[in-house]
Amino acid sequence: MPAFRMKTGNRINRAVWYALQTIVIAIAIAAAPLTGCSRPPAPPPPPPPAVTVTLPVERTVVRWNDYSGYLSSPQTANVKARVSGLIIAAPFKEGALVHQGELLFKIDPRPFQADLDNKRAAVAQAKATADQAKLHFQRYAALIGAKVVSAETYDEAKAEAEEAQASLSAAEAALETARLNLRWTDVRAPISGRISKINVTVGNLVSGGSEQAMTLTTIVSVDPMYCYINVPESTALRYQEMALAENQASVAGARVPCLVRVDDESGFPHRGVIDFIDNQVDVNTGTVQMRCVLPNPAGFLTPGLFALTRIPVSGRYQALLIPDAAVNSDQNERYLLIVGANNVVQRRKVTLGALFGDLRAISTGLKPDERVIVNGMQFAMPGRKVNPHEVPISSESLAAIAAEAESQGLPQTHGAAAPNAQMPAEAHQ
Repeated sequence: MPAFRMKTGNRINRAVWYALQTIVIAIAIAAAPLTGCSRPPAPPPPPPPAVTVTLPVERTVVRWNDYSGYLSSPQTANVKARVSGLIIAAPFKEGALVHQGELLFKIDPRPFQADLDNKRAAVAQAKATADQAKLHFQRYAALIGAKVVSAETYDEAKAEAEEAQASLSAAEAALETARLNLRWTDVRAPISGRISKINVTVGNLVSGGSEQAMTLTTIVSVDPMYCYINVPESTALRYQEMALAENQASVAGARVPCLVRVDDESGFPHRGVIDFIDNQVDVNTGTVQMRCVLPNPAGFLTPGLFALTRIPVSGRYQALLIPDAAVNSDQNERYLLIVGANNVVQRRKVTLGALFGDLRAISTGLKPDERVIVNGMQFAMPGRKVNPHEVPISSESLAAIAAEAESQGLPQTHGAAAPNAQMPAEAHQ
């Protein structure tokens, strides 16, 4: 009996031990998060995103429109011989610039010199005959009053004198024709300009003096040069308004400037003025042809070249400018991101003006002292703070605008809204 009790007591002691051990382990696990395994503190909020901002600038600008055109020569001359003969010389260089009156071709003058000598002899003979007939007539005129000669004889002497004088005049006219033919053996440049290739070389006979005469070469004038363009009728009316603003009856009188470049030239190095606008609108295209005249003393510009022409569509006016990259769009709405007080971003709806290089005029919605975000817009949220870094507008862009605004012959206007109202801003993009 005692042995049974001892065994039972040992079993109870071991069960109590295991229960106490389980409770201690559970308490340790429950207390672990409160001691060495506690959560780390929350990280600090991120700093405001960095953005680049710029202040708008106010400058005097001129709105320009670009048109495609082509160059044309004011004068073109087909050089033809006025007499027929053998070409013995062509003392000019093909493709060179020649001056009016310069010798181009020499036709053998010997036959024409012989004809001239013959005509001179004929004039001398006719003059002698005329002088003799005149003396006979004068004698009969003195005797007719004394009834020494008959009236019939007097009339015959008078007729002979007049006939001899007419023959002399005819001989003198033939002499002048022979003199001209001899002069025309020198084929000279009728105009100044650039000469083409030789169509008839030395040693060939040419026929001249008729519409079917062979063209020896061609000359086109190069200074000045014309540039023809077609502009919409609304633009032509705008140019007429500019002319009236200067108290001029026509665009040519207002001397509206035009800038031209050809091929891959940088900028618009050639400057001229509009000197002609057509008297009617093409009903099929709704355009009017205009002409710009350009000085070309070096002969660089060539007839037939395609050219890009820039013509002002407004006078000088003050405009508020920002980089065009700062403009955002939401469907038909244009807006800017402005950094306001406490560096908080604001969304601002604006009205766009014309584009001047990489700068855009803002007609309404922006003040000169407001900071506009130009870079980092993807991180700028309206109502959130940003870290702005201010940079000025490119000096090269401002210099290009200043150079264009220096153009002469432009009327001065005030305010940016009036020029922009003449044509939608989308027409200048």
